[in-house]
Parts: sequence; C-alpha cells; structure tokens
Amino acid sequence: MIDLRTGTKIWLAAGVTDMRRGFDGLSAKVQTVLEQQPFSGHVFVFRGRRGDIVKLLWWDGDGLCLFAKRLERGRFIWPQATEGTVCLTRAQLSMLLEGIDWRRPQRTWTPEIAV
Repeated sequence: MIDLRTGTKIWLAAGVTDMRRGFDGLSAKVQTVLEQQPFSGHVFVFRGRRGDIVKLLWWDGDGLCLFAKRLERGRFIWPQATEGTVCLTRAQLSMLLEGIDWRRPQRTWTPEIAV
C-alpha cells in the first residue's frame, strides 16, 4: 500500500514515457526532464504511449518504490501537453489510477436548500 506523508506532492509527467524504463531510467527522467529530485519523497507519475500503463516512482525513506498499473479496458486520462508537469491531489491520483477523468469528476448529487 502506498503511504504518502503529509506534504507529499504528486507530479504527473506530461507526454509519454518509455515504459521499459525502471528505477534508474525514471529517476534520471525526474532529474533531467522534470528538474526535480527523485529522493524528495514526492510521487512522480509516468504514462506509456498507448495510455493503458502508468508507473509511479517515489522515495519512501528507505528506498525507491516503483508501482505499475495496466488497465484492461480504457486509457488513463492525461494532459494534452507534451512536456512539463501537473501537480495532482491524492483524490485526483486515486481517480487517475481507477481510470476516472480526474480533470472533471462528476458529482452524484448537488446540495439543495436546507430550509
């Protein structure tokens, strides 16, 4: 289970990433392309070309962790930008990993007048 400490930022890397990359390749991309530190404790999220695979890289205090997920149907929702980063909340990351459009979540109800 992913246990994120308070203050942890979740960085989504825009564009596509070669999903053959592992710990070292993704760490290098975090440093060179995203200009961040892979050992900062923040989470870095990468998506493959087809859009059905994501990898998350983060430092948990003891070592680097690498999480991979493949959707059996559908695609992960990703920004149109080809470079840069987007900062997500924990709720948005949860929606992303479930294949939900995290940019415009649909509310199931709207509050009515209480009186």
